[in-house]
Amino acid sequence: MPLPCRVGTGRPVKGLRHPARLIVTGFALAVLVGTVLLALPAATTSGRPAGWLVALFTATSAVCVTGLAVVDTETHWSVFGEVVIAGLVQVGGLGIMTMATLFTLLVSHRLGLRARMAAQVETKTLNMSDVRRVVLKVVLFSLVCEAAAAAALTARFAVAYGEPLGRAVYLGAFHGVSAFNNAGFALWSDSLVRFAGDPWICLTVAAAVVVGGLGFPVVFELARSWRRPRRWSVLTRVTLGVTVSLLALGTVAFLVTEWRNPATFGPLDDGDKLMAAFFAAVAPRSSGFNTVDVGAMYPTSWLLTELLMFIGAGSSGTGGGIKVTTVGILAFVVWAELRGESRVNIGHRRLPEATQRQAVTLTALGVLIVAVSTYALVALTPHSLDRVLFEVVAAFATAGMSTGITSDVGAAGQVLLVLLMFIGRTGPLTLGSALALNRRARHYELPEERVIVG
Repeated sequence: MPLPCRVGTGRPVKGLRHPARLIVTGFALAVLVGTVLLALPAATTSGRPAGWLVALFTATSAVCVTGLAVVDTETHWSVFGEVVIAGLVQVGGLGIMTMATLFTLLVSHRLGLRARMAAQVETKTLNMSDVRRVVLKVVLFSLVCEAAAAAALTARFAVAYGEPLGRAVYLGAFHGVSAFNNAGFALWSDSLVRFAGDPWICLTVAAAVVVGGLGFPVVFELARSWRRPRRWSVLTRVTLGVTVSLLALGTVAFLVTEWRNPATFGPLDDGDKLMAAFFAAVAPRSSGFNTVDVGAMYPTSWLLTELLMFIGAGSSGTGGGIKVTTVGILAFVVWAELRGESRVNIGHRRLPEATQRQAVTLTALGVLIVAVSTYALVALTPHSLDRVLFEVVAAFATAGMSTGITSDVGAAGQVLLVLLMFIGRTGPLTLGSALALNRRARHYELPEERVIVG
């Protein structure tokens, strides 16, 4: 059996030669199985089989933890169908977090989780006990977070809303899984709009979304070394710093923009407006939930939401987008260039040039995909550019938010959105692994020539 080689030496990583292929194949199989299950008559409330496009769209949205839907989840799907959706969300979320965590640790040559991936890199052997330990911790972490969110939601549904215990447990479990995995599926037609004034529901969901979006390595390091920030890794520093900044700026921006909007924040009291603004800043991280009508927001709020969705969540979390780490790295690159520095430093660490190029590549490809897809969807549908752009960014960033046109873009438009969701979920991780694990050593340098920029 071929053994993996040292990353960055130019020799093929044979044991892990095609991690991208493994990721794409795994997600594709999950989507296929989900499509078959959701196409069964038992999956719908009417007892009639859902169309294959509806089943494919919903299965892709669930596995890619997006939350976009072409049918009303509350009325269209039976309990069996809802359980299938929750199961697909769980599979997709665990798969994302597990693969992202292992990839992050492999590339960084370290396991900050009391395991030593560096030993695997240096000795050219794969220590399966280390990998098994990491995977088990990721699964345990995910299940504990989901259980905590489910318990809090269950108690609220049972006590405050008079739901029978069995129904309350079902609602709590479904939305706990959906929130932690940033999936955005809700069992009410208005998502969470009816709970806009309920801090117990809103803040529980928001907390699960943020923790799931940060990712296992970051949360684990924070829990272990929260009193010693100087010892935090660059990944943790950048992820936490950019996340907190975006949440704070987003909350203030939404509060100012939507304060007097009679269709969103207007009818709420001041405290509820603040909570709605915070939730509106959390949701674009990839959660897909909403506590106000997104379609009734002002265009300026749509633009802000699109920017937040495109950025997304942490690199090793369940959220989508180009990732906050990518944006953080680009910010440090720009700052270093403005200061005329030849090296990019974050804290007491120097950022490798390869990492800088990866950040630029991911961002450029993300912009290109969104631009081309928006052009195509505008040509395929009668909807305005601002609504189409919102839909495209939501699909690519697996954010699941919509201005209400998802079911009205036609069959070709829905197929395009399916592709975008799949690319948005598997693309960044796939491309990241390809760029990081397939670096080749150059044994010569070409003559340098300066080019005018700008």
